[in-house]
Amino acid sequence: MLVIIVFFLCHWFFSLFFHSFFLHRYASHQMYTVSRGWERTIYLCTWIAQGSSYLVPRAYAVMHRMHHTYSDTEKDPHSPHFFKDVIHMTLHTARIFRGFVTGKDLPEAQFTKEYLPAWNRLDNFGNKAVIRVLFGAAYVTIYILFAPNAWWFLLLPIHFLMGPIQGALVNWCGHKYGYRNYDNGDHSKNSSPFGIVMMGELFQNNHHHAKNNANFARKWFEFDLTYSIMRVLHAVKIIKLKPLAVSV
Repeated sequence: MLVIIVFFLCHWFFSLFFHSFFLHRYASHQMYTVSRGWERTIYLCTWIAQGSSYLVPRAYAVMHRMHHTYSDTEKDPHSPHFFKDVIHMTLHTARIFRGFVTGKDLPEAQFTKEYLPAWNRLDNFGNKAVIRVLFGAAYVTIYILFAPNAWWFLLLPIHFLMGPIQGALVNWCGHKYGYRNYDNGDHSKNSSPFGIVMMGELFQNNHHHAKNNANFARKWFEFDLTYSIMRVLHAVKIIKLKPLAVSV
């Protein structure tokens, strides 16, 4: 049982960290600079951490930039205020995401002006159905070997869809439930005063107020774990945090 608990927690937090640290704060917002070698290393770690639910960075970044520009309007790719439940919202988001990944749909030029990290060989490989299935098979194997009973297998769908599930939680809860520190002209909210479980990502109201601020926490009782890790990486010169573009 302990192996399963540790595996689940490691998968959850590593997937979420690289989602927040690389896909969100770097690919989408360019909150820090990083050398080419470290970018590739972080890129690879993102793929491994997300595994079967790997989100292609360039498509994620374009879609997230759209979200900020059109927050909680009909053109927002994932506002919860236009869908009856989180599943319909997520399916809508997935269709937009696939269109950007395949090139079937082209984003507006304003969303591609800033740097978009791309590693075409890894993206093409990691996005293959067979690779996603192999990751899923690895998760199942761990449960077969270490799960004390069949009930634990109910956690497997979360492993299979880890990235989209984490994104859906942030997009749904972060624009429906919680408190507001700022009036941003949208429905963004801070869904948790601590944000540990989502590593700072549920401070959506704070983030929408100052999207270039790498620290999503504002009040004394708010804590952004991803930002704390980023400060360590900055201190050891793996990344270089950019000065804040806005005052808060």
